[in-house]
Amino acid sequence: MIHKIYRPYQAGEDPVLMITIDGSTHSGSGTILRYGVALSSLTGEPLRVFKIRARRDKPGLRPQHLQAVRACARLSNGQLQGDEVGSGDIVYHPGPSISGGSFEWDIGTAGSATMLAFTLIPLALFAEKVCRFTITGGLFQDFAPTCFHMQHALIPLVRRMGCEITLKMLRPGYVPKGQGRIQLDVRPVTSTLDPLRMTEPGAFSLVRGKALSSHLASQRVSERMAERCVALLDKAGLEGAIQTIDDDSAAQRGAALCLWTESDTGALIGADQAGKRGRRSESIAGNVVRNLLEDIRSGGAVDRHLADQLILFAALAEGTNGIRIPVVTDHVASNRWLVERILGARTSLKDHLLEIEGVGFRPGQGHRISRVNEV
Repeated sequence: MIHKIYRPYQAGEDPVLMITIDGSTHSGSGTILRYGVALSSLTGEPLRVFKIRARRDKPGLRPQHLQAVRACARLSNGQLQGDEVGSGDIVYHPGPSISGGSFEWDIGTAGSATMLAFTLIPLALFAEKVCRFTITGGLFQDFAPTCFHMQHALIPLVRRMGCEITLKMLRPGYVPKGQGRIQLDVRPVTSTLDPLRMTEPGAFSLVRGKALSSHLASQRVSERMAERCVALLDKAGLEGAIQTIDDDSAAQRGAALCLWTESDTGALIGADQAGKRGRRSESIAGNVVRNLLEDIRSGGAVDRHLADQLILFAALAEGTNGIRIPVVTDHVASNRWLVERILGARTSLKDHLLEIEGVGFRPGQGHRISRVNEV
């Protein structure tokens, strides 16, 4: 559940209205925490999240979640309580505005650097000046967006909304050592975000991709993934153009594959998978092509991951967004719930058409709740 309660800011101070979120509801994932902290930073409303990841094998804050909440607090000059690994309850008082500039964060593990980047993009879009974030952690792993998917699927669509964003991979990073590095540059918007209208899947023909391997050139991992992709896509009537990358800068061996394709109507669908001990190159290619084809054949105009990732940006935009999604996941439900309760955005979902009436958020609009005299 999510609701607003009156809670003292600090001992001896007047109470303030605070958003409270049960982090075990809906997907119960770290996404609820990250979305909540990002939106709290923008609106200026204090936030408490409890039962964080309570249903997960390792409940509470993991290093990547901890860095996300600390990074938001640093950008807004806010205050945090309960910010330590394993904590199941945090209280966050965002500062009065979002600062900009250059920042560096090191997760210290193979925790997802891209999820930290995703958390910070909405703040940077409404910051006081240009932001550059250099983040160290994992770039390719299961259950998190890969660097390539963010570069070639998510960010191009956010750019369509009037944003200037670039993401560079400085060094790959895999499980378990991490140590990958990305550089994210975001220029603040001067007005509101434009809404997205992606309701017609159209026709797909060319599939682009990147097949990456580190310290595995002798085994031709990149080439084998690319060759298998091209063969499978050809059987499906699609052309494949896959770039192969043999890297020797990563801290360990690893591999990753990402495919993406844009239709004649502007629909954009991607699919990806990281390598893992025991996963053959051909198996990775088969899984990625299968997921891509499933989302294309579903009639969606975006892929299964973009379906939930775009919700936050659509809710901040001015006007009505329409996005035809391939499947309705727990993350779609979680993210709709959060933007409705925290931002006041209106959403509807019928026959896989997700419509979001954005709030038209503007730079400096954070509506901090006034202090009150009694609980």
